[in-house]
Amino acid sequence: MAAHSDLDQAVADWLKWDKNPKTSDLIKQLVADGKNKELQACFGSRMEFGTAGLRAAMGPGISQMNDLTIIQTTQGFCRYLEKNICDLKERGVVIGYDARAHPASGGSSKRFARLAATTFVSQGIPVYLFSNITPTPFVPYTVIHLNLCAGIMVTASHNPKQDNGYKVYWENGAQIISPHDKGIAEAIEENLEPWAKAWDDKLIDNSDLLHDPYKSINKDYFTDIKKHCFHRDINKESKVKFVHTSVHGVGHEFVQSAFQAFGFSAPLAVPEQKDPDPEFPTVKYPNPEEGKGVLKLSFSLADKEGARIILANDPDADRLAVAEKQESGEWKVFSGNELGALLGWWIFTCWKEQNQKPEAVKNVYMLASTVSSKILRAIAVKEGFHFEETLTGFKWMGNRAKLLIDQGKTVLFAFEEAIGYMCCPFVLDKDGVSAAAIAAEMASYLATKNTTLTKQLNSIFNTYGYHISKNSYFICYDQNTIRDLFENLRNYNGEKTYPKLCGKFEVSGVRDLTTGYDSNQPDNKAILPTSKSSQMITFTFSNGGVATLRTSGTEPKIKYYAELCAAPGNSDFDQLKKELEDLADAIEEHFFQPEKNKLQRKSE
Repeated sequence: MAAHSDLDQAVADWLKWDKNPKTSDLIKQLVADGKNKELQACFGSRMEFGTAGLRAAMGPGISQMNDLTIIQTTQGFCRYLEKNICDLKERGVVIGYDARAHPASGGSSKRFARLAATTFVSQGIPVYLFSNITPTPFVPYTVIHLNLCAGIMVTASHNPKQDNGYKVYWENGAQIISPHDKGIAEAIEENLEPWAKAWDDKLIDNSDLLHDPYKSINKDYFTDIKKHCFHRDINKESKVKFVHTSVHGVGHEFVQSAFQAFGFSAPLAVPEQKDPDPEFPTVKYPNPEEGKGVLKLSFSLADKEGARIILANDPDADRLAVAEKQESGEWKVFSGNELGALLGWWIFTCWKEQNQKPEAVKNVYMLASTVSSKILRAIAVKEGFHFEETLTGFKWMGNRAKLLIDQGKTVLFAFEEAIGYMCCPFVLDKDGVSAAAIAAEMASYLATKNTTLTKQLNSIFNTYGYHISKNSYFICYDQNTIRDLFENLRNYNGEKTYPKLCGKFEVSGVRDLTTGYDSNQPDNKAILPTSKSSQMITFTFSNGGVATLRTSGTEPKIKYYAELCAAPGNSDFDQLKKELEDLADAIEEHFFQPEKNKLQRKSE
């Protein structure tokens, strides 16, 4: 926390530098009212620039997203790029934004994007600034497609309405990973005072350095998507009706275009959620991963129109949720792991149809994050392609995919259980637009075989082994409570001892990616990269179960992921399900104690 004199200095600097009257007046008012506690919250610590860039509430001060912190962040990023990429002034950067806005502080994604563009243009660096809202995947696509040096997407994805974010891509088209995050953070601290033209965003409007890639990228992206469409004839004749919701975000027109590229008629749009609205008025959280609550309006439209499949994007359209109507009339919302199994099976099936040479499979790769289902590993073992797991987050999968592609490998698919899917290698990040069209084609193809997504999922499990998972989270704002919980697990029965039992379940292995310990390795050293700044422990159980506890990088959550795997043909699904429920209950009862009473349970 800033000491009193430091706080006074931080406030003085702010009032000297901030030219947004709304945020400036908010701070002046706090000073006039002697609201030191509120000032400390605004200025106690700067937003941390991490591998996901920035994400925080919009409002005044260095702890929040606002015009001045965007200028400071971009100045640091600009200097870091100048130092590391010699032809920055020839190639330039791309900037996109979603539809978020915060009237109280005068902040909006579009305003932040324009200020970021102004920073680069003022230094003679070309900027490809989208003239309208776009899905997040358009930014990494543009970095690779136009061979640019970096990309910035201003979005808070599925976070609550008061939040915004600043997501950064490197010249390889993937999200930044270390050491870039640390280097950028240091450069931000060295460039806090706004440069001469930092606030003059009108200078970009007449600049030769400003380009609008909106039309060309809209055309080229959907041309590239067509290469991943394998059953156009079926799509044209498809009798499957689809409902799509963009949950008040950017996705509507882009998913319509993706359907058109695949030869489908347009999906039915949920009218109340079709247009961007930063207030997200119809949902508690704008996150389709939350399940049925977010999809209520989709269910009622689908029931009314006789549609069997629902496709839902989050507000920046990089994630996809899918629901299917069952014969009972109920709706099944597929988990991220279940949809990952279906899309992985489908994409590999389509690839196999196109590639008749058996040896080609040795060059094929699929990726998943370490907390996601191991179903792709089971498919890979049987089919002969390679499966790799990475640390959590598409920053790791995107960077790994790029390395493999550069080695001449074919990366068909990558996914994470948080409904993120990379179905096309021209976007090295999760992409809910291409995933929506590919999921629709899969459902239409299955319909011609008189089967459904649900039945196909069971068929995958019967062929490759049942993989059932249960994921949940607790909300916790107190860092000390979080630290204590994980330290309890590291010193469970005395110093440096992990649990050997979780209720009736025997622990057969422990991997701790915070400390680098892995009991399954000969030298007890973990193979995957470790990070002391985030908490993550994975337990393997002798019954074939795996459970990971970790902290979220972007939200105040402690998440846990439990999965049980069974051999192909083991069809006692109810017994497996019960055992998984028992395991999840045991994890909550034993591993979350004694901190559980300080945690807030996930709201359904």
